[in-house]
Amino acid sequence: MANGKPDYYDILGVEKTASADEIKKAYRKQALEWHPDKHKDNKEAAEKRFKEINEAYQVLSDSKKRSAYDQFGHQAFSPGGAGRAGGSPFGGAAGNWGPFTYTYTNDGGGNPYAGFDFGDPFEIFEQFFGGGMSSRQRLPRYSIDIEFMEAVHGVTKEVSLDGKERSIKIPAGVDDGTRIQFDDFILSVNVRPHERFERDGADIYLRVEIPYSLAVLGGQTTIPTVDGELKLKIKKGTKSGSTMRLRGHGIKRLRGGGTGDMYIRIFVETPTRLSREQRKLLNDLKREGL
Repeated sequence: MANGKPDYYDILGVEKTASADEIKKAYRKQALEWHPDKHKDNKEAAEKRFKEINEAYQVLSDSKKRSAYDQFGHQAFSPGGAGRAGGSPFGGAAGNWGPFTYTYTNDGGGNPYAGFDFGDPFEIFEQFFGGGMSSRQRLPRYSIDIEFMEAVHGVTKEVSLDGKERSIKIPAGVDDGTRIQFDDFILSVNVRPHERFERDGADIYLRVEIPYSLAVLGGQTTIPTVDGELKLKIKKGTKSGSTMRLRGHGIKRLRGGGTGDMYIRIFVETPTRLSREQRKLLNDLKREGL
């Protein structure tokens, strides 16, 4: 740590000899892990960490900035810092800041990066991970809570924004943390969990318990899906812990088209209370080696 600021390499968790590709991969991992939407219980600390991660990437992803940082540390970006010796490596009025475009104004002849706030890290995240919002836009941000099935099928919500009633359409396939850019604002979607379904991207997972007799003899059972109930065929001799895949019974993909799959996890129920007749039947099976 120099001048009270943590080392950029330490922030991204890479060695000083890391390649550009290693730095990019480390940034992706850290940015996804520390995005504030995933730390709602401690959002302030997550936002601070998220900004540090983006600041570190913006320097280390550019060969000139990285070279200056390796030589002078954080002083390379301070007014009159060591990075000014022999001419600033940041000459010019505009260029590429990592994968993004930046501009600045140099009014006083000093280091043009003095006081530079490194832009909006949330916009950087959105552009780097496919959001595509221009850095010149400064749109207000809002959040909305919706139910699991509303996220699956899409929903139109009547909301009040800045005292104005608005009708907004949320497309099918949104996931928790999805950001949607409208003409004049950005909406962050929070999806409430479902009591039975688990989600992984566009895929759905469901735990289904079946009686021992059905597992042994086979047959049918009714299960819920995101599109309604479905008759599921159980093969003879199905073992507890087996997984069945139903193609196309998952969630519509928000980007790229297509639909995910549904995975059924089969668990065989073990009865805890038996009638006399049931106990006799099981003892008969036991004697037969079943």
